[in-house]
Amino acid sequence: MTSFNKIKYNMGAGPQKIINDPVYGFITIGHPLILELISHPVFQRLRRIQQMGFAHLVYPGAIHTRLHHALGAYHLMGNALNSLKGKGIEISEAEELGAKLAILLHDAGHGPFSHALENKLIENVHHEAVSLQIMQLLNREMGGQLKMAIDIFTDQYPKKFLHQLVSGQLDVDRMDYLTRDSFFTGVSEGVIGYDRIIHMLTVHQGELMVQEKAIYSIEKFLVARRLMYWQVYLHKTAVSAESMLVKIIQRAKERIALGEHLYSGSASLDFFLSHSVTSPEEYLEPFIRLDDYDVMNALKRWMDHEDKVLSTLSRMLINRQLLKVKLQAEPVDDKMLQTLRAQAIRKLKLTPEEAGYFVFTGENINTTYNPEDEKINILFKDGSVRDISQVDNALISRSLSSAVKKFYICYLA
Repeated sequence: MTSFNKIKYNMGAGPQKIINDPVYGFITIGHPLILELISHPVFQRLRRIQQMGFAHLVYPGAIHTRLHHALGAYHLMGNALNSLKGKGIEISEAEELGAKLAILLHDAGHGPFSHALENKLIENVHHEAVSLQIMQLLNREMGGQLKMAIDIFTDQYPKKFLHQLVSGQLDVDRMDYLTRDSFFTGVSEGVIGYDRIIHMLTVHQGELMVQEKAIYSIEKFLVARRLMYWQVYLHKTAVSAESMLVKIIQRAKERIALGEHLYSGSASLDFFLSHSVTSPEEYLEPFIRLDDYDVMNALKRWMDHEDKVLSTLSRMLINRQLLKVKLQAEPVDDKMLQTLRAQAIRKLKLTPEEAGYFVFTGENINTTYNPEDEKINILFKDGSVRDISQVDNALISRSLSSAVKKFYICYLA
């Protein structure tokens, strides 16, 4: 492998790689450090992580991966940086490289099926924290050349707008996943005018802002995000499948804790099933070998396991025989819960404790835009700045700034 510490900051030097992307067309990668990074096993692992978890059970075309998304976000980052430089914003070659590296690795910490098992395999550790650990690992391997990327990712770099492009209300991460996910699902409600938004970005007092004439494009972006969450990401079928996977992992951990030898077929998955992992030193090496294939292989093994709960749930999920889901605006009545559990007990001859794996409740919350978090600031022609929710006649201020909560119950039909 090429020695990383010999690679210099020269955005135009060296061979170029052109990737044909179905969403944006040709994506050009020219810097040798970036070429080395995308060939690294840690990045190639993202080929084996589904971008949308189990959404393909509803939308069969949604089988794109985290690698697709990372490359798409990289492409939009390049466009955004070029747009800002064209407006006189000073961005050095080193800063451009750092921002591109940061966005390429922003999702490196995702586990199998993306958000489905977040906080389940590694308790109380979010994927961004794992991404940071991976970036620090690669930085040591590459002789410190990811230092600026890490500073941008963690918002430690002086130019805050670079971090906002990686992680913010209008980051290129969101722009790509909305555009890409709507493309692969065929859900047109998620289509946004990403190109116009990018060309309307500007920097004022060190912060990323949007020019006044892009207000309606931003509102469309926020509405599209809201619709995609309820129609795609939180679709009841996807919620059922992800909940079933969580219950399967929970059951496997429970059996192992009781002393049962439960082999998944993957040393990495076995590690997380049998250990309560809390520190980076413990989990990082097995984690970067873990992907969707490990989990699917385990489910296929467990389909014939003697434990009724484990085998039944695994078989149901593999064959898309999912638990039914009922959504409602109010919390699920305890009487309904107990009635459905009693039915499951009779149907599968379960114990009351086992029935809890087949009948359970949950809730989903989505907020389209919360001005208490990082704001989307609009820069007006007179130099004034206002949050989009404070703009006169803004759609956001009236209907989209409050959280929407939906309660659900999963049950055996």
